[in-house]
Amino acid sequence: MTELIDAEQVFALGPVAAVRAVRDALAAGLDPDDDMPRVVTELAGGQGLLMPSEAGGWFGVKVATVAPGNAALGLNRVNATYLVHDSRTLTPAAILDGVALTTLRTPAVSVAAGLDRLHALAAGAADGLRLVVFGAGPQAEWHVRTIRAHAQVADVTAVTRRGSATTGWADRHLATHDTAVADRVRAADVVVTATSAREPVLDGRLVRDTALVLAVGSHEPSVRELDGTLMGRAVVVVESRANALREAGDVVMAVREGGLDPRTLVTMADLPTSKAVLPADRPTVVKTTGMGWEDLVVAIAVYERGEADRQ
Repeated sequence: MTELIDAEQVFALGPVAAVRAVRDALAAGLDPDDDMPRVVTELAGGQGLLMPSEAGGWFGVKVATVAPGNAALGLNRVNATYLVHDSRTLTPAAILDGVALTTLRTPAVSVAAGLDRLHALAAGAADGLRLVVFGAGPQAEWHVRTIRAHAQVADVTAVTRRGSATTGWADRHLATHDTAVADRVRAADVVVTATSAREPVLDGRLVRDTALVLAVGSHEPSVRELDGTLMGRAVVVVESRANALREAGDVVMAVREGGLDPRTLVTMADLPTSKAVLPADRPTVVKTTGMGWEDLVVAIAVYERGEADRQ
């Protein structure tokens, strides 16, 4: 019988187990460059996305929609459903709340890719890490939650265009034009960009040489949150080189401008091996666009946790 897994059950996996699922899959040899391509279809009200993947004896696919006009209607901008099948028989095993899965796995991937730098920064910060988060939606909040689950955090600044919303997970909420934003970025150990912006949200010259930057907002080649200055200064970690050069506007435009050599991109498959060298005197940028394998490995972890609880 196909199991129905709601949002509460998905979130019950927790950030630590979600990060572990991603890192374990990579350590076991999963190569994101071998993943199935995402299919994006333009629809009357926005976009439809199909994200299939097969790994570890399972096949999964996420059916997602992005409707920019939903915010004005008080509805979710993103809606999704995730289906898990047994690879051998192709029979359906579970249907998961796809929005909750995306909310959990996206920061899990960011933190999984940046975990070594995050731990190094935390070791040198006696009072905890200083975070600046551009955006105030679910991804912004869950990046903070996931970072907190892996390191002590001393201070969180949320930055949005208006800066007026109440943000319970941040110590302060600033507007982008506030002069204090630049000082916060200069002092930040970790910067998160989780916005729907189409142009850079910060001046890359302000980011510290030791900082970790987690960028998740853009997944189109013509859209970026980070400028070419920062991308040129940084060691850039991506899920897949081919995927980044196809979908990650932050990468695509920096390469086009001549500031970033695509051969220097570090892939997540490199991280568990000696191929990845992340110098401590340059910013580390983790740029993700979302891939099917990420949903699958976290969905499997959610499903198997539920199976274990029932035994």
